[in-house]
Amino acid sequence: MLLRHTTDEVKERTALTVNPAKTCQPIGAMYAALGIHNCLPHSHGSQGCCSYHRSTLTRHYKEPVMAASSSFTEGTSVFGGQANMLTAIQTIFGVYNPDVIAIHTTCLSETIGDDLVQIVAKAVGEGKVPEGKHVIHCSTPSYQGSHVTGFASMVKAMVTSFADPQAEKNNKVTLIPGWVEPSDMRELKLLASTMGVEVIMYPDTSDVLDAPHTGKHEFYPKGGATVEEIRASGGSIGCLGLGLSGSTAAVDALKAKCKVPTQLLELPIGLQATDRFIDALRTMADVEVPDPITDDRGRLLDMISDMHQYVAGKRVALFGDPDQLVSLTEFLTLLDMKPVYIVTGTPTPVTGGQVPQFEVRIRKALGGNLPEAKIRSGAQADMYLLHQWIKQETVDVLIGNTYGKYIARDENIPFVRYGFPILDRVGHSYFPSVGYKGAMRLLEKILGVLMDRQDRDAPEERFELVM
Repeated sequence: MLLRHTTDEVKERTALTVNPAKTCQPIGAMYAALGIHNCLPHSHGSQGCCSYHRSTLTRHYKEPVMAASSSFTEGTSVFGGQANMLTAIQTIFGVYNPDVIAIHTTCLSETIGDDLVQIVAKAVGEGKVPEGKHVIHCSTPSYQGSHVTGFASMVKAMVTSFADPQAEKNNKVTLIPGWVEPSDMRELKLLASTMGVEVIMYPDTSDVLDAPHTGKHEFYPKGGATVEEIRASGGSIGCLGLGLSGSTAAVDALKAKCKVPTQLLELPIGLQATDRFIDALRTMADVEVPDPITDDRGRLLDMISDMHQYVAGKRVALFGDPDQLVSLTEFLTLLDMKPVYIVTGTPTPVTGGQVPQFEVRIRKALGGNLPEAKIRSGAQADMYLLHQWIKQETVDVLIGNTYGKYIARDENIPFVRYGFPILDRVGHSYFPSVGYKGAMRLLEKILGVLMDRQDRDAPEERFELVM
């Protein structure tokens, strides 16, 4: 009911955010940390913060998410969290025995100014970190950035903590996958394997947040990149970073620390972006593209040509993470759809012309089409603004995470759930959206909601068995 009070009159806001199109940095850092084998994420703040981060990830993945907390109290908030952190490190290694503790900060610990570098060094000096065990950390106050920037910070910490510039040279390609689903990470590895390319991927949440049911609880599932693999990335023949917002920090750090040749690409979502990924992998590893991948590409092209009549010209509103939105916009444009409203709550750097990097990337993805498209990023790029734009001129499809269901219901718009978090459906963590097969699934989902609407709205005399 509250959304029905949204007006179509847009007033520029400089401070107020209404229904943000993002969530907070620690969630992203926690998700990234789960992509290390035998790693326990640790939230340096209150128990409530940690509970929120864990519950959001658990609701999205429908899997138990293990994490620890420094459990700040009123006293800790005044005098600092060093004592709690030192006790926590000793207790975690003694009771839960992880290989790695990955610490991320919260608003509270950042506001009081806790120095994690000093605290971790003190823990090591006092023998609280056993031989062969590791503690890494990153800064992730919730009042800055988003879950995407928190993810990027933790992945950078993996490079700075583990990647070894003296690692023995190997014939492997390092993949920094960006914020994607466990199923996407598995698909990226499958594509590389099909091409005969050995990869080191981190983080890797496949077999962690989509682990099979065995009847026995595994506190640390079998998946995740090992510390040894991350170290070996320092000797890889090259590094591909996928998604500028999620991977740039780690890719730049690996290049600076280990002198590994690097390349940044948009996420391989859709035809063109997957083409660029396959070509970059082929070139970096000096291999040929095998027939099974070429065949999958052909099947996607066939599906696009068969279904073009149902999607061409449809107006689309999108919200979510910047890396996913850029590639998705390019794919929708290829389908002759019209992505007219695009919103991300994640802030992106401003270019020399004072244009946010996100808008530059979206305009490039649009390929000169739709100059009238409305694009916004940052704190005031929220779902309230997106709803106002839709009220001014409606769309045929809305694509975004579960929170979009309220706008879709109020405005009677077909809705495709995509992104993070998805709290009221399953499948997103099991079925990829990257690669050619992932693009086919995305197209099928879009077609499904459009044709469901056509069936629902058709008068009796136009209700057809074959559409």
